Formats: sequence, structure tokens, C-alpha cells
Amino acid sequence: MTPARRHGVEILDGPDVAPALRHRSLADVARANTLFGGTRAVLRELEPVFAAHRGARMTLLDAGTGAADIPCAARVLASRHGVRLTLIGVDAAAPLVAAAASRLDEALCADVRALPLESGSVDVVVCSQLLHHFPEHRIAEVLRELHRVARERVIVSDLVRSWLAAAGIWLASFPLRFHPVSRHDGVVSVLRGFTAAELRDHVVQATGVRPMVTRYAGWRVTASWPPARAAAPA
Repeated sequence: MTPARRHGVEILDGPDVAPALRHRSLADVARANTLFGGTRAVLRELEPVFAAHRGARMTLLDAGTGAADIPCAARVLASRHGVRLTLIGVDAAAPLVAAAASRLDEALCADVRALPLESGSVDVVVCSQLLHHFPEHRIAEVLRELHRVARERVIVSDLVRSWLAAAGIWLASFPLRFHPVSRHDGVVSVLRGFTAAELRDHVVQATGVRPMVTRYAGWRVTASWPPARAAAPA
């Protein structure tokens, strides 16, 4: 039983959130990524990319980087394959960019729909749990921009919309001592998530490319595609 996609408001999306609250809630998000599969889903998609470029230098852009937990985990994985990974994080919230800067090689404050990067300038673009923040009519703008700047691979990871997942994050937030804002936003995030078919269709409509879509444990879904090869004439 999948609910209709909601358009609720996440508190952390507001412009007037106190920096201390924002950082606390993002720490909860990072813990949830580790415990419930968000980080694992992205790393599973990155594994074959790094394996194919063993010993190379690569760049990775994390769109909506937040606490930069996922790009840092990606760097550890890359090192196991002998890949020297340069991390670039982008976020629209200046306080988050400042806080994450020490964990990244480059931190940019920018709108993901207008990235200050040249086309095809980044090897891998990762967008984890950001897409659901946008209303339906803005999703294509985000995906087209990720597609534009990527050279080797785009990986979009998000939440699967489900009543069971919403109830699960609500209940788990109490023993994990999540902040009430994290609890609220976690439930709203799930109800703004996507089915696998919806995520695939969004990518196709925005880029003309049919991505590989995969469901993972923890109500996670990824869409992955190689823009450089896909851009060649059929």
C-alpha cells in the first residue's frame, strides 16, 4: 500500500532554522543513513565505478551534501580500489557548506538547479535524499543539471514512499534519541519519496536516458546512469 506523494514541509528546509538545530538534525540524518541503508545504497552503486577505474584520479560531486557523511564514506571506498578521489560538496545552505568544508576538497554554496560547474566536468555526481525536497515541476530541472555536469556516472538515491517506512522511522527515532525536528522531517521525507517506477520515469523525462533502478533494504531506491555514453546517438 503506497500513499499518494505528499507535499508536506520539512522544518530544515526553512530559511530561519538555527545553525545549532540544523547541525543536530543533520547528525541524526547521518546516523539514519548509516543504520537504515542510505549510505550503503550509494556505496553499492559506486563500487563498480571505482573498480573500473582502479589507480585513477577521480572527482565526485555530492549535491545537497549536508554533513558530507556520504562523500566521506565514498572516499574510503575509493581508496580500497586505489582511486584517489577529490570531493566536491554543494549545498544551498551556507552554514552547512561552512561546516562541511573541512571534510571536503571543495565546498560550494549553490542551487543544485544551477551548478557553477562546466558540462562534463565531474566524473561522478551523487544526489542522495535531495530529490524528494523538490515539487514535481522542479524535479526535471535538478536531474538535467546533474546529468549536465557528470562525465562518467550519475547516482540518485532516495527514499521509497511507504506507510510502513514512515511508521518505522517514527518509532525508531525514539530509542535513537533523534531530535523532534528530525523525527518530523524524517516522516515527511518518506511521504515525499518515490516508487522505483516514478524515479525511473522522472529520469527518462528529464534526460532521455533510461537509468538502472535498484531497490535496497531500508526503503531505499537508486537510479544510476552513464551520461557520457547515453548522450551518444543511438
